[in-house]
Amino acid sequence: MGAVSLSYSAVLPEEAWLPRQAAYQERVRPFTDGFLRRRSAGQKHPVEDFLFTYYSLKPGQLLRWHPGAGVVLTGAAAAERAGWKFYRTLAPEELVALGLDPETPAVTVDLAGFAAARGTAAGFTRMLLSRTAARKPSLGCFGMHEWAMAYKSEVNGIRHEYLGLRLGAEGTNDLVEQSRIRCTHFDAFRFYAPEAISLNELAPTRKNQRDLEQPGCLHANMDLYKWAYKLTPLLPGDLVMDCFELAWRIREMDMRASPYDLQDWGYEPIQVETPAGRAAYASLQRGFTEESQQLRVRILDLLDPFQEQLCSPNPPAGSTAPEKTPTTWS
Repeated sequence: MGAVSLSYSAVLPEEAWLPRQAAYQERVRPFTDGFLRRRSAGQKHPVEDFLFTYYSLKPGQLLRWHPGAGVVLTGAAAAERAGWKFYRTLAPEELVALGLDPETPAVTVDLAGFAAARGTAAGFTRMLLSRTAARKPSLGCFGMHEWAMAYKSEVNGIRHEYLGLRLGAEGTNDLVEQSRIRCTHFDAFRFYAPEAISLNELAPTRKNQRDLEQPGCLHANMDLYKWAYKLTPLLPGDLVMDCFELAWRIREMDMRASPYDLQDWGYEPIQVETPAGRAAYASLQRGFTEESQQLRVRILDLLDPFQEQLCSPNPPAGSTAPEKTPTTWS
């Protein structure tokens, strides 16, 4: 093997890390279990299904706990991870250097393997999060992106065919036409009704994403979950779940402020057609902005020690470009 790396932040025996794994899975299951039950029954939920249908991480993958890069897990249970993607078994000389018996089962994140496969993607993620974090948040969108998607529904149909429009088709059209629409997020803008595209003050594209994405955007903040799980297993599972839970709460707000009537699902609308509703929206958006900025800092801080390996200008052979974003909006 190559040079032995001794830059480990922690060496955890089974009695230390198995309870952490169990606590993490207990945290995840309330979210995954409901989705799996509904999917088995052929049922849909406009809020609680979104993170499992729009984003690509499967419930079973989310249930896997990861300690993060630089942590060594030991014991028989750790040996089971030897076949997991981007994990490796420690060599006897590494174990001895750590003061362990050379026969001890021990695994850690395979940083070199991750860099070879996803170094370019990690570099892109770091760049995008850094640029987004540095920008001043814009809080004046009032969720009009969702309304622009439902514009002219009498021509285009309704994306959520099992939901009604709270103000009806005409009321939805009127609000879109009377509002200032300045969406900065390409993955929302690309689902606009064709007639609404010219009403947006900006023209977001995949190419200018790095220049437009800003921390007040609800969808940019939901996407922190996507960027976090694409960095698995470098990031610890609890950080990925912090991003997931933020995205879960943002999705609820986003749909409450949308043109759809969700009262039968137990969600009171945020009436963005009124001054009071817009004030409530901006207040919630400001809170989510602060949370998302804290998460960006945490992700970037965890990536910094590995910046040289992951984000070099000449990535190792076999590295890949950032994975494509999902092609459907639920």
